[in-house]
Amino acid sequence: MMDLNADLGEGFGRWTLTDDDALLDCVTSANVACGFHAGDPSVMRRVCAAAAERGVSIGAQVSYRDLAGFGRRSMDVPAAELTAEIAYQIGALRVFAEAAGSTVSYVKPHGALYNRTVRDEEQAAAVVEGVLLAGATPAVLGLPGSRLLEHVRAAGLTAVEEAFADRAYTPQGTLVPRGEAGAVVHDPDEVVRRSVGMAVGRTVTCADGTDILIEARSLCVHGDTPGAAALARRVRGELEAAGVTVRAFA
Repeated sequence: MMDLNADLGEGFGRWTLTDDDALLDCVTSANVACGFHAGDPSVMRRVCAAAAERGVSIGAQVSYRDLAGFGRRSMDVPAAELTAEIAYQIGALRVFAEAAGSTVSYVKPHGALYNRTVRDEEQAAAVVEGVLLAGATPAVLGLPGSRLLEHVRAAGLTAVEEAFADRAYTPQGTLVPRGEAGAVVHDPDEVVRRSVGMAVGRTVTCADGTDILIEARSLCVHGDTPGAAALARRVRGELEAAGVTVRAFA
C-alpha cells in the first residue's frame, strides 16, 4: 500500500499556483496550505470542501510565516512562538475541514520547516508541541530518520515516513537543497520510474548514483511542479499497474 499526497491550496487572493481540482482527482491525501506560506481562508475552505467531496484525506501543511518566500527560507523562530504558530495553522484548517464534513487527519511541515526539522531538535520538538497544543492527535508526515518523527513517536503520535517522487536525494537519505543543481527531478519518465522503485523495490538512486533504502508509507508529488496533475495521474497509474494499492494512510 502507498499513499499519494500533493501540496494543494497554494494560492492567495487572485493568485493561483496549484491545479487543486485536477490533483484531488488522483491523490489520496491533500497537504493544504494554511495561510503562512500560501493559502487564504477562501482557498482553504474551497480545497477542504473539494477534498471531502472526493473522500481525500485532509492534512495541514504548516510553515514558517513566510508568504514572500513561499516558506522556503529557514527562520530562527523561538520555540514557543513556533509552537503557537503551528497550533494556529492546524486550528484554522480544522474549521474548514469540519465544516466540509471531514477532519484534519495529519500534519506535514512545508519547505524550510520540513528540512529544518530533519536535524534541528528544538524546531522539531516545537512542531510536535504545536500539534499537541491544537488539541488533536493526527498523524505527522516527515522524512525517515528525522528528528521530527522521533519527537512524534515520543509524544505518542503516529509517525508516517514520506518519500518524494520528484526530489533528488543525498546518500544520507536527505533531500538535495533546492538551491543546488538537480534538486528537482523534471523528467516525467524518471519521476514515474523512481516512484515505482520506491514503492516496490524500496530503493532510490541518489544524486551521486548510489542506491539507498527508502521506507515510506506516503509518496509526495509536488503540486507546484508544471504539469503536476498529469504527472500524479501517471504515477498513480504505474503504481497500480505494479500491484501497489494506492490509498490514504489515515
